[in-house]
Amino acid sequence: MSIRMDQPRPFDLVGSPVLIAGIGSGFEANISFRVHDGHDEVTGPITVGGGSGEHAQFQARANVGRAAFKLDRVFVEVFEVSAKDGSERHKVTRPVLLGSRMVKGRYIGYREHVVKAGDTLTKIARKHKVSVDRLVRANAHEISDPDLIHPGQVVRIPIGTGD
Repeated sequence: MSIRMDQPRPFDLVGSPVLIAGIGSGFEANISFRVHDGHDEVTGPITVGGGSGEHAQFQARANVGRAAFKLDRVFVEVFEVSAKDGSERHKVTRPVLLGSRMVKGRYIGYREHVVKAGDTLTKIARKHKVSVDRLVRANAHEISDPDLIHPGQVVRIPIGTGD
């Protein structure tokens, strides 16, 4: 038995609900999901296949809008609970970034800006009417130094209903 998570991908910008999808198998066709930041978590069941040993597609929607997450980066986990001892088996974990923590209003999605020679995060932020902080947070996996961006690099600009 195994689980493959196809969505979300590592460091995707997500909103609420977090969409979780893949292919898997679990005891009596059941697996579980968890979205957490170490402070709070959202959990739920997923039905997959028709029984033990059968692999099938799965989809789940994790409503994280009421979670008291303190971090932009959360982890999405999908796993099977062992019928024998309750341990978590075949766990797949993905770090994602919560766009909903970075915008005003409801998170809608993001724009992409391809960095050109002469661009700075400040110029990009002004062009898109957002803060440099928002750009750094939405691209934390790519930008470790706000003064260092490179031509060809893709910067994501999260958008909310209040922007």
